Amino acid sequence: MELVTPEIGLVFWTTVSFLVLFFLLAKFAWKPIMGAIDDRERFIEDSLRKAEAAKDEMARLTNENEVLLKQARVERDLILHEAKKVKDQIIGDAKEAAHTEGARMIELARVEINNQKAIAMADVKNQVASLSLEIAEKVLKQQFADQAKQDELVSQLLKEVKL
Repeated sequence: MELVTPEIGLVFWTTVSFLVLFFLLAKFAWKPIMGAIDDRERFIEDSLRKAEAAKDEMARLTNENEVLLKQARVERDLILHEAKKVKDQIIGDAKEAAHTEGARMIELARVEINNQKAIAMADVKNQVASLSLEIAEKVLKQQFADQAKQDELVSQLLKEVKL
């Protein structure tokens, strides 16, 4: 039963030991422990503030990035539109130049054909004249004396020659 009811001396010395320990802890350990706890609490609060600031900055940067992306898309669309207009204009100019050059070449070919035709006609006329002279020469050689035969021969030769 001694364990259940302590003696007065044990209670006294236990109380004295507790008070001495409490005094020593209050004097030497309490302030550093509380300082460390306060420092840790301030560090955590600063970290939370910094994290919140970083979160706000990240949101701001995200918004800026979205705005920049929208602007870049608009600029890209403008550049593509301008490039398409320039491409269409270049193609149109090239087609027009090709048509003009084709028409010019056709006209040159037409002039060349007409020139060649005129040259050929002149050549044919020269050949006809030459043939006429040959016919006349033959007529004169064969029948120089008889006029009726000469007329008949010229008519016959003219019928044979066809242009």
